[in-house]
Amino acid sequence: MAGILRMSSLLPLTLRAVTAQNGRMLALTATADSARIALTEVPHPTPLPNQARVAVRAVSLNRGECAGLANLPAGSLIGWDLAGVVEQAAADGSGPPVGARVVGLTNPGAGWAERAAVPTDALAALPDSVSFAQAATLPVAGMTALLALQIAGTPIGKRVLVTGATGGVGRFAIQLARLGGAARVSALVRDPAATEELTRLGAHDVVTELDGEFDVIVEGVGGQVLGQAIRHVAAEGSVISFASTAPDDTSFPTRALFGRAPGAKVQGLLVFPELRRVAGGGTALLTTLARLVADGALDCSIEREAAWEDAGAQVHALLDRTVTGKVVLTVG
Repeated sequence: MAGILRMSSLLPLTLRAVTAQNGRMLALTATADSARIALTEVPHPTPLPNQARVAVRAVSLNRGECAGLANLPAGSLIGWDLAGVVEQAAADGSGPPVGARVVGLTNPGAGWAERAAVPTDALAALPDSVSFAQAATLPVAGMTALLALQIAGTPIGKRVLVTGATGGVGRFAIQLARLGGAARVSALVRDPAATEELTRLGAHDVVTELDGEFDVIVEGVGGQVLGQAIRHVAAEGSVISFASTAPDDTSFPTRALFGRAPGAKVQGLLVFPELRRVAGGGTALLTTLARLVADGALDCSIEREAAWEDAGAQVHALLDRTVTGKVVLTVG
């Protein structure tokens, strides 16, 4: 058995050597079988003038892209979040130079690969103290949390509620709201077993039922949780809805919004189109997040770190909710 294990560990290295010689590379792609994902040989990416080619070192998994694997044609490239080293700078002169350690976001997803073409307005240089694994957690989850709080306005002195608080966005939102000066940060969870961890991240209280009113609600569950959130938003407050993992429809008494909380708003947030409206694009947001990590002010909540050969098991763990923190895959 030991001999088999040693031999199997050499196979990815051998395959990488072969693909490098024929101008191709390894990437995780969608499959039609139960694993949903597999390492496949694909062509190297050809960057557009505003894209840098990045040698990828780590990627992170998001529930949304994992859930979407079943709907993709077999062989589709996938993956949003990545961190690595610039191998070829953008032809238009924008973005970090060759050799820079970077974190970035690809859309459409093609980041779970040995190399990725990344738009320079969604790419940021990394402080030396931030690891590739830490950086890979930041693009979708970190930027969504930061954007939600920016859209709602400064959290200084406000009562902030984070639903789905054990997820990647939720964990970042708790920390960012606390760092932003929120008067109180409440975390809504299904299982109170997460109380100690979320309190450590900055939640003042962790609840399973809602009570009172909130000025800012970062909502990532949908269904009746979104309906409850609308019932508890304060006048002039904001509900920022960024995801829907619940299967049920959302309903609420309309007077619970316009009659009870005049001036309140419910706004949808999808990170990719929102970046087009942000000064500095993703680069500015990623730079802010990476600096907070470097300063020790932001915990990336990495629960699992595995080799990308184990991607299938990690995808299923995320979808089965046996893991709630961030899952990072090391590449190569």
